[in-house]
Amino acid sequence: MLRFECDYSEGAHPKILERLLSTNLEQSPGYGKDDHCERARALIRQACGLPQSTIEFLSGGTQANQIVIASILKPYQGVVCADTGHINVHETGAIEATGHKVLALPSRDGKITAQQIAKLCSAHWTDPSHEHTVQPGLVYLSQPTELGTLYSKAELKAIHQVCWQRHIPLYIDGARCGYGLAAPGNDVTLPDLAQLADVFYIGGTKVGALVGEAVVIPNLSIQRDFRYMVKRLGGMLAKGRLLGIQFEVLFEDGLYLQLGRQAVELALRIRDAFHRCGVEMAFPSQTNQQFPILTREQRDALARKYTFNQWEALEGDRFVLRFCTSWATQPQAVEELCRDIAAVCTHS
Repeated sequence: MLRFECDYSEGAHPKILERLLSTNLEQSPGYGKDDHCERARALIRQACGLPQSTIEFLSGGTQANQIVIASILKPYQGVVCADTGHINVHETGAIEATGHKVLALPSRDGKITAQQIAKLCSAHWTDPSHEHTVQPGLVYLSQPTELGTLYSKAELKAIHQVCWQRHIPLYIDGARCGYGLAAPGNDVTLPDLAQLADVFYIGGTKVGALVGEAVVIPNLSIQRDFRYMVKRLGGMLAKGRLLGIQFEVLFEDGLYLQLGRQAVELALRIRDAFHRCGVEMAFPSQTNQQFPILTREQRDALARKYTFNQWEALEGDRFVLRFCTSWATQPQAVEELCRDIAAVCTHS
């Protein structure tokens, strides 16, 4: 059975495992204050063009989202996001558990617009009884989105401008950041994210690391007490060097971008295989997640040999499916899948 249902299950890149083993018996300061974490921070600052930014390493995406959001919002504020956003649909109330409401906006292909955010904020502040409702206090985006789509630099600039005018921080979830940076239609760089976001994170778990996310905080006011919230919510790893070592490896020789690029190239081969058979894609993803719309017969035929996600059931006995590639996906497995797509979808 060949697996295409997720992009984080294989483990870690061999270079990371080798480095972890070679440093296994090192004695070093704890809680992310060791030399490996400091070198990883320096490499990420260089990649982002942010010499003064604070960078903290956390173990996973939900943990990063919960801690970042809780560190920014006041008790009466909520976080604005797309209705498809991870914090709204896939984090089991983690944000609400810290006392903050998720203010979901209808999205198109997983994205929300500057106009929607401005309209929401205006509606709140022009309401005579606004103090009786949750105040928008933060905007959350994913790059790429949950649907594999990307915000353009122009879209991010427009959202940044609205947030700046409304004095609302902008936070960008980068769980699949490496795949977004490598996408052929992408025009957003790490320095762009650093200029446009108050906080963002660079995902390692899905892009070669065994575990770990690097939270980058350009905003000075958010930097100040961030580690207090990391500790309070259980995110401060005693053996912090284990996270730092992984990002040290990912960023010292361009490995992070290389891994993202090869996963995207393979995902686009899968997309093209479906296109050649006339299969419609549910979303215009240019990243490592692809969402074909198949009949029950086509789905069941592929499921005999491959694992993938059923994303949504549609009318007419059709289904949106999700096929993911990762940094560890093998070209031979993709070639085999493409041959089977041609056989199943052409003759169904």
